[in-house]
Amino acid sequence: MGRILLVEDHDHIARLICKGFANAGIATDIVERAESAWNAIQQVSYQGIVLDRGLPDGDGLQLLQRLRQAGSTIPCLVLTARDALHDRVEGLDAGADDYLPKPFEMAELVARVRALLRRPALSQPLRPAYGDIMLSLDEGVIHCGDKSASLAPAELQIMLALVRRQGGVVRRQALESAGWGISEAVTPNALDVALHRMRRKFQLIDSRMQIINVRGQGYVLQNHMVT
Repeated sequence: MGRILLVEDHDHIARLICKGFANAGIATDIVERAESAWNAIQQVSYQGIVLDRGLPDGDGLQLLQRLRQAGSTIPCLVLTARDALHDRVEGLDAGADDYLPKPFEMAELVARVRALLRRPALSQPLRPAYGDIMLSLDEGVIHCGDKSASLAPAELQIMLALVRRQGGVVRRQALESAGWGISEAVTPNALDVALHRMRRKFQLIDSRMQIINVRGQGYVLQNHMVT
């Protein structure tokens, strides 16, 4: 399954949801505020959002509207203690894909999130490409012509972040967040090890692309013929 962002300021509820998702094989990052969620979404390619309405810095629907206005179609399930019909309609009108009132059964939340993750966001194609490589996000595979190699989950997310920049520089911290999320503790050399493995896989599939370290800035994906 994909990585999702849980926006929930109630620590006990957040931990219970995160545990339930982990048992279902769904990786989760947790933030407590709408602004923190906005910043996280700029760094990590999440496959879905579970969004609480009552946040310390405002109504979660304001974040959702901000995302939709920015062109994001990332699937979003809204959680709320409000169960009135007009509240549900308000959430759906703001761009929510699903709506679940509190209290809820964890099994139902997991089932609904699984359904959301089966709906790829329109702005995130299942086979993004750049140069001579293409990614199969649903399979976790990188292709070059008729050759292919499997990518570990962190490698796939790192590669996706690089491909989406289409030759632009991606900061080291952004790649770490993409690979392991914002909630995971990352060892200092984890990214270097992942990049080494990915470069080896480029060689295995005869790709002309390279991951270049731009000193003091980050990393860029480019054709090795580019000077």
